[in-house]
Amino acid sequence: MGHYRFVHCADLHLDSPFVSADATHAETLRGATFRAYERIIDLCVDEHVDALLVAGDVFDSADNSLGAQLRFRDGLNRLANNGIRAFVCHGNHDPLDGWRAQLEWPEHAHRFLATPVGVPLRPEDPQSPIVYGVSYPVRDVTQNLIPTFPPREPGRPAIGLLHTNVGGNPGYANYAPCSIADLTGTGYDYWALGHVHTRQVLRTPAEGRPVIVYPGNAQGRHPNERGERGAYLVEMDEQGTVTKLEFRVVDDVRWEIFDRPINDLTDEQGLLDALHGDLDAALAAAGDRHLVYRVRLSGRGPLHASLARSGVVEDLRSQLNERFHSRTPFAICDRLTNETAAAYDRDELARGGDFVADLLAQIDALRGDEARLEELAQEAKFDALYRHVRAGRYLRDEQPTGERLLEVLAAAEESLLDGLVTGTDTH
Repeated sequence: MGHYRFVHCADLHLDSPFVSADATHAETLRGATFRAYERIIDLCVDEHVDALLVAGDVFDSADNSLGAQLRFRDGLNRLANNGIRAFVCHGNHDPLDGWRAQLEWPEHAHRFLATPVGVPLRPEDPQSPIVYGVSYPVRDVTQNLIPTFPPREPGRPAIGLLHTNVGGNPGYANYAPCSIADLTGTGYDYWALGHVHTRQVLRTPAEGRPVIVYPGNAQGRHPNERGERGAYLVEMDEQGTVTKLEFRVVDDVRWEIFDRPINDLTDEQGLLDALHGDLDAALAAAGDRHLVYRVRLSGRGPLHASLARSGVVEDLRSQLNERFHSRTPFAICDRLTNETAAAYDRDELARGGDFVADLLAQIDALRGDEARLEELAQEAKFDALYRHVRAGRYLRDEQPTGERLLEVLAAAEESLLDGLVTGTDTH
């Protein structure tokens, strides 16, 4: 009986609103979190795992909808009908003090409460791993919960289940904060974490015990949650060694952002053709998943003047949606922004006999005189900015020198020419 398999997921956020203004596919978008959850259940059944571990934020809010609770319970019942156990902890979005309907969970499902406890992965197997977990009693859990976890049971693998911010990740609220050293000090073999929506393996099997994993959320819901989303399939032997750690994709709708330069394009049809190519490639990469995307037009070229006319950018977005909106899977252009600039011939400007030519000559001289460039940086009082009591802490170790100074000079040139030659300011 010394071979154990489980699926580790987190941050399902069932019934979460989807950040898109599209009305036609609103129901499909709203149902994306549920379909991602159903794919996790499919994965558990298809892979004949022992258990599903859910590391917090099952629901999107404490007053979670009855429909979301029923759908979640239906998934647990399906697992139970296939002899698969479930271990669930709650996080800041769905703490224990939130309203919940009085729904019975299947016997095969264990929901952790506010005091950490250990529960066998396989109750009938005296050597199976013990799953240790805890749920948030309230939303704002700001203390380190690791010291409250029980010591591991001797001779049995230990799995920790927790919703936490490890290492003070600045992109996330600092709930149940802890460090990798805290997790390692428990002597557990695997930490199944939730809260951080970007997939991260903080400690790999090759680095030894414990393996520490954030699977990320199961379904991206806005432009900052781009790319594939899913769960981890994990295998562990009777000594607690993780022998397999495999990411499986389960998302139903994918977010992407494209940058489309106009430098080599001469007309609107060429731009549309290029965007169609970008989208065909993105849909192929996404498999059978729908796509919600944003486009940023950039670069310099003759198309800039056309794109700057009122209504043109919105017409382009409408053309894209007309072509891809009704496909299966569909693709929705959620936003298209124009950050292009007019083209100019620098060599021709440098040959002129005016102020612009003199300016470019001075810039070229600076590029070839490192000492003068460094001196100019000092005259620009960069030091005062980087030593500023408040700004300095954000700019630490970033004071421009060498190649970085050349980059600053190039950006300054571009900004100046935008104003002097094209009559625009893109910076």
